[in-house]
Amino acid sequence: MTSEHEYLTVGQLTRYIHRKFTADPYLERVYVTGEISNFRERPRHQYFSLKDKDAVLGVVMYAGAYRKIKFKPEEGMKVLATGRVDVYEKSGRYQLIIDHMEPQGVGALYQAYEQLKAKLKAEGLFDRPKRPIPHFPRRIAVITSQSGAVIKDIMTTVNRRYPIAQLVLFPAAVQGEQAADSLVGRLKEVNARGDFDTIIIGRGGGSIEDLWPFNEEKVARAIVASKIPVISSVGHETDTTIADLVADRRVATPTAAAEIATPVLTEEIAKIIDERERMVRAENKMLRFYADKVQRLVTVPVLQHPHRFLEQRSQTLDQLMLRLENRQTTLVKTLHERVTALATRLQRQSPQAKVAAWKQQAQAYTQRLQTSEAQLLQIRRQRISQLVGQLDALSPLKIMTRGYAYVTGADGQVVRDVTAFKPDDQVRLHMSTGQATARIEQIERNDSDDSKTTNV
Repeated sequence: MTSEHEYLTVGQLTRYIHRKFTADPYLERVYVTGEISNFRERPRHQYFSLKDKDAVLGVVMYAGAYRKIKFKPEEGMKVLATGRVDVYEKSGRYQLIIDHMEPQGVGALYQAYEQLKAKLKAEGLFDRPKRPIPHFPRRIAVITSQSGAVIKDIMTTVNRRYPIAQLVLFPAAVQGEQAADSLVGRLKEVNARGDFDTIIIGRGGGSIEDLWPFNEEKVARAIVASKIPVISSVGHETDTTIADLVADRRVATPTAAAEIATPVLTEEIAKIIDERERMVRAENKMLRFYADKVQRLVTVPVLQHPHRFLEQRSQTLDQLMLRLENRQTTLVKTLHERVTALATRLQRQSPQAKVAAWKQQAQAYTQRLQTSEAQLLQIRRQRISQLVGQLDALSPLKIMTRGYAYVTGADGQVVRDVTAFKPDDQVRLHMSTGQATARIEQIERNDSDDSKTTNV
C-alpha cells in the first residue's frame, strides 16, 4: 500500500510538468499553423486560441511580441506562429507562447498594408482634395536620408531647372524601426517653421521591408495633417506605398519629384520675354488704333469749325425758346378764359343773391308777423277792456259806491241772512269807503206774507 508521503500535491505535479516542458528541446521552439479563435484585442498581452479540425490550443502573446507584428489579427485568420510550449502552473493548462506570427499564404507586411489601406480609404483620406503645388517655389524642404542618392538627384535636377530655389535637407531615417518616428518628426518640424513652399519626402527602391516606414499609419496621418503640399517619391514605379496614396502628388523617382516641384527657369524667362513682346505688340496695336481714331476725329467738320456747330445749336435753341413762349402764351390765355368762364358760372350761382332774397323774404315775414301781433294785441286789449267793464259793472264795490254795504260776523264770514244775527251781536259793516262796527239792536225779517219785526 502506497504511503501518504509518496503522494504529490497539485502544485508539485504542476511544477514538475512545467520543468519537463521547459527542459524539452523539442518544445523550446515550435512552429504551429492554425486558425485564430476567440481573439479580442486587449491593452497589453493578448490571449486567444489556435485551432484546426482536430484540436484547440491556448495561446499567449506578450505585449513586446505583439507590437512587432505588422498586421492586425482577426477571427478566423489562418496564421503561421513561432514560439514555445509552457504550462501555466496556477491553472495547470499548457499553452503556446508566441514570439512571432504572420498570415498564412500572405506576408505579414502585405496583410498589414492591405488592412491600413482599406482603413484610410474608408476614412476618405485618399479622396480628399489635393493641395496645389506652387509653381514658383522659393524654399523646398527635402525629407530623406542624408547619405542616399535621393538628395543628390534632387539637387542636380533643381540646380539644372530652377537654381534660384533654395533646397533645405531635413535628414531622416528611411529604413528600420525608428524610421517612422523620424519621418513624422521631420514633417512636424517643417510645418512648425512655416517658411517652405513644398515638401519632398522619399527614398530609393527596396523590398517591402525596406519601404515599410512609408506604410506606417503615423506617417500617413502626418502627411495628411501637413499644411504644406507634399510630393511623395518612394521606391520605383511598381512600388506604391501608403505615403504615395495620401500625398498631394506622387512620382516614381526623386528626379521626377524635383521636376514637379520646380519649373524650368530658362523656359519661364523665355515665356516672360514672349509675353513682354506680345504686350508690346498689343500696346502698339492699341496706340495705332487710337491714333487713327484721333485722326478721324480731327477731320470731322464740327471739330474743325466748332463755332458753326454752336451757331446751329444756338438757332435751334432760339426756335425752341420761341415755341416755348408761344406755348406758354397760349396756355395762359386758355387758362384765363377758363377762369373767366368759371367765375361767371360761379357768379350766377353765387349764394349772395339767394341770401339777399331770403333776407328780404325774412323781413317781409317779420313785418307781417309784427302787424299780426299788433292787430291781435289790439283785439285782445279791446276784449279785455270789455271784460273789465263787464266785471266792473258786476263788481260789489261798484254797487257799494251807490250806498250798499256787506256785513260780516264776529267770525269774519259774510252774513247773508238776518236770522243769523242775535240781539247785541257785534257785526262789521263793509262799505266802499271803509269799515264800521255796529251792534244789533233790532232784527226785522221779511216774510213772503207779511213783515215781522223783532225789537230788542
